[in-house]
Order: sequence, then C-alpha cells, then structure tokens
Amino acid sequence: MALLYILPLLLHLICPITTVSSVGINYGTLGNNLPSPKTVAQLLQSTLIDKVKIYDSNPQILQAFSNSGIDLIVAVENNHVANISSTKSAAQDWFSARIAPFIPATSIVAIAVGNEYLATDDDSLDPNNLIQAMQNLHEVLLSRGLDRKIKITTPHSMAVLATSFPPSASTFATTLMPTMTSIVTFLADTGSPFMVNAYPYFAYRDNPTTVPLEYALLGNSTGVHDPSGYVYTNMLDAQIDAIRSAIASLGFGNRSIHIIVSESGWPSKGEPDETAASPDNAKTYNTRLITKAQSNKGTPMKPNDKIDIFVFALFNENKKEGGASERNFGLFNGDGSKVYDVDLSCEFCSGTKMEFGFGPGSKMVQRGPSVWCVAKPHADERVVQGVLDFCCGAGGVDCREVYENGGCFMPNKVHAHASYAMNAYYQMHGRNYWNCDFKGSGLVTFSDPSYGTCRYSQQ
Repeated sequence: MALLYILPLLLHLICPITTVSSVGINYGTLGNNLPSPKTVAQLLQSTLIDKVKIYDSNPQILQAFSNSGIDLIVAVENNHVANISSTKSAAQDWFSARIAPFIPATSIVAIAVGNEYLATDDDSLDPNNLIQAMQNLHEVLLSRGLDRKIKITTPHSMAVLATSFPPSASTFATTLMPTMTSIVTFLADTGSPFMVNAYPYFAYRDNPTTVPLEYALLGNSTGVHDPSGYVYTNMLDAQIDAIRSAIASLGFGNRSIHIIVSESGWPSKGEPDETAASPDNAKTYNTRLITKAQSNKGTPMKPNDKIDIFVFALFNENKKEGGASERNFGLFNGDGSKVYDVDLSCEFCSGTKMEFGFGPGSKMVQRGPSVWCVAKPHADERVVQGVLDFCCGAGGVDCREVYENGGCFMPNKVHAHASYAMNAYYQMHGRNYWNCDFKGSGLVTFSDPSYGTCRYSQQ
C-alpha cells in the first residue's frame, strides 16, 4: 500500500512542475484559397498554439473548434456595433444566434467588439456606440452567468495614443480621452483585458532613418533609453509600456488591467518601396515574437506581468484590401505551404517533433476507428501532475512504462508521462468521453500518439 504513495512522489521528483507557455494566433479568412476551418482546427491541435482570434463569429469556425482544447476569441464586426449598442435585446439576440449554440463545446473566452474601431476613417462609426455595445453584451453575459468565462473587450491600434515615445510620457489622444476613460473603466470593472494591435514593422517602414531595423525586429541588444530610466531592447516592449502609461494617465495606475497584444507580425512581401518586408525579416520577427510569448516575461515597466501575444497572421489573405504587405502577413500561403519556416511544434503533442503544415505531405489528424486520450498540451502542470498521481495510484494504471528505463520514460516530462497514464485509464474504462476529462485536462485524439519504443494502448 505504501508503494502507491511512494511512486507518485518519485514521479513528482523526476518530473518537476514547470509553467507551460503558449501563443495565440489570428485566423483571418479574407482569401478564396484557404483550407477549411475543420482542417485548420485539426492541425492547430498539434502545435503550441492554444488561443485563436477570429474577426467575426463564423459558425463554421466555431463548430470546427469544438472540443479542440483551443480557446477562441470571436468578434463583432465594426458594422454590427451600432445595432448591438441600440438595445440590450439586440445584444441578446446577437448572442443567442451567434454564440450560444456553440458553447460550452467551443471554448469562447472573449468577444472583441469591433477592431480598431476608434481609428478607422469611417465617419459613420460613433465612438459612443462602442462602449454601449460592450456594456450591453456584458449584461447578456451576466444574465447567463457567463461573465467570468467570457470577457468583453475591443482591440485598439497604436493610433489611439497622442504619442508613443517616450513610453513613460505616453497619453491617449486628446479627442479620445472621454471614450478611452469609459472603456478603461469598463475593462477595470469587469476584469477584462486591454487589447492593442502593435506593429513595429509599420513604425520602421515609416521612419527607416530613425528606427533601427534590429530594434523593430525585437533584437537590439544595445537598448533605447526612456527618460524615466527604463531601457528598451525592442520596440514592442516600448509600445506596450506606452499603453501602460496612457492607462495610468487616466488615473488607473493602481488598478490591475491586463494588456494583450491582440495583433503583431511582420510581412514577408510588400510594395517595391517596402524593402524590409521580406521572408527573412518576417521569420526573424515572428520567431522572436513566439519566443517572447512563451517567456513568461513582461516589459521594463512591469517585468513580472506576462503579456499574452497573438501572432498576425495564420494565412496570407489574397482578398484583403490595402497594399501588398497587408496581404502577406501569414505564416502560411493559402494553399497550405509555408511562407517561411517558423517552429510551431509542441513537445507534448506527440513523442517526436511534428512537421506541421497544411500543404501536400503534411501530417494531418486523421479520424479512424481507433481513439486515444492524451493531456492537453497547455493544461496546467499542477492539474496534470495530480491526474498522473491518480492514474498511477487509485486509478489502477500500470505505469512502469513511464518510470526510468521504461519505454515511455523519455521525454521526461509531466505531460508526456500523464498522456500515457491517462490513455491507459481511458482504454481500461471503455473509452467513454467522461473517462478522458480529468478536470478538463484531457483531450481525445484520433491520431496515434505512440512513438519509438513507447506504444499507447488501444481498445
């Protein structure tokens, strides 16, 4: 009996708890040659991406991401904001038709009301409608008991600032002060994040003689000094802290408002005069951006406040308006081929690195007669460790394969060991969907997770 207590302890010692970091991505659909939402959802489950932001509430996308283990941020398009702001019943109708049919199977964690709504050239967009629409949708969530699960916010461009440098002196544009005060108050009161679309690329493109390229590419080690003493080694940190200062200038310095970089990326191609828009620069920027998103590090002003980042974008979109660079921010072309190589592999998704892609020859999640249960790649390590302890103890799973010298000992990671144990438990108990829940940390997969000498059991 004592052995049941000792073995989980040994597993805990050889698999220390670490923080699992992840990255989000923007999934735009302004193209006529893109993979189906179902294909996209299946492929993303085998990557380090666990958050996806879309620009509408496309029912095909919402359905495709059901039970995927990936969190979704949906959006109210700019031209629908006025209607939702008109009455609470209009907001209720929109939610009932567009969101309610897909939850909880699809994990919707936020609704972005508009996109850069305050910085558009469309004079018909009333700033007052934005905050009213946000409030109306929040009332809908309150009435349904969903206000803790789903947050209401709106993504801003850097144009809402009067100036962004030096970061410590940044404020919102004078004409937007009343609106921004209302929005920030709403975010603080509801525990919702402030979203900003931050693009060092555009700052460099418009000021190539004053902005060092490496600084824009997140790689200037010499740093730029703020008069308040902060040192910035990359422009993105400076942009984020400029937003912090602007929020603080409204009197919210002592309130906790989480900042999310809702868009950031670098184009691989542009107009003839956009010389910095190249595959090499795009690869450099997005590789560093993904590393930053996984680092759990903040900015000079708030070094311990992790910043969630959504890479822009998953695909090149050949029907998007604007210059050539606007259509070439994707990691992938519309046909599924890689624009350049950025590592999106997840060490916990399978035993070996996966060659990820949407094109011919790429590994797909194929549905078949066999099914397995594994740990969600980004599930909390403490929860996963508890599941591992249970399976190898009271759950009755023979876990010798994940002990040292066992066929599944490597990789020596909690998620890898737990996946083996969770699957064994799942197979033992008849492969019912509730046998792969494990406090929300389990994921049913139709792709055999076996690798090398490690063989996962199946019914």
